[in-house]
Amino acid sequence: MHLPYSGRGQAGVVPGAPALAIHGLTVRYPGVPVPALREVSLSLPTGVRAALVGANGSGKSTLLKAVAGLLQPRAGTIRIFGQPVGACHHRVAYLPQRGEVDWRFPVTVERLVLAGRYVHLGWLRQPGRADRAMVLSVLEQLGLDALAGRQISQLSGGQQQRALLARALVQEADLLLLDEPLSAVDATSRQIIAHTLDRLCRQGKTALVATHQLDRLSEEFDQVFTLHEGVLQQALQPLPTLEEV
Repeated sequence: MHLPYSGRGQAGVVPGAPALAIHGLTVRYPGVPVPALREVSLSLPTGVRAALVGANGSGKSTLLKAVAGLLQPRAGTIRIFGQPVGACHHRVAYLPQRGEVDWRFPVTVERLVLAGRYVHLGWLRQPGRADRAMVLSVLEQLGLDALAGRQISQLSGGQQQRALLARALVQEADLLLLDEPLSAVDATSRQIIAHTLDRLCRQGKTALVATHQLDRLSEEFDQVFTLHEGVLQQALQPLPTLEEV
């Protein structure tokens, strides 16, 4: 199973820089005349939970993938803690949509989550005792410790989503890019994910979460942005209703 990383880098944080600063970002897919993103600009300070909402095809996944370094912008700039994409690779964790992962791949939950440590180890070093202890600790936090040895194909949708989140968490990233982590999950999984994001942000982490779940936005997020046909709106206050998005 392949969950891609952006270019590697270990640059430090620029003092006083926001966690994420995007200016004039334009992304166009090959052969598609209309840009998927058009002159998108936003800034996220450290320690916030920001929701990115919009209809399917509005550009949410495209924006996250551009920040993760998986798509090359046509124009504009992206700065992560003041550094260009890829310069501080270890500080960014990208969680893809659950449907992008081959859940038939023969790997256990523990091994899936352990893959999140390789951003620090590189591909030639093997995980050590401390890495495995961290994985088990995160699995316990997300209510998956009893499933550590289970094949990922045997997980429910909510458990799969929590396993992906666990993989991102063991990376110890400062900026989390989460693509639809609340989609088609049970109430227990949603509560666990929301509580985990709240705890991480209180620790100074920053999360940008693409979601089409509009209920409880004010409870679970500090800022909300909307995307419509590749154009980003300003942070909304009050938060949108189902009819407004």
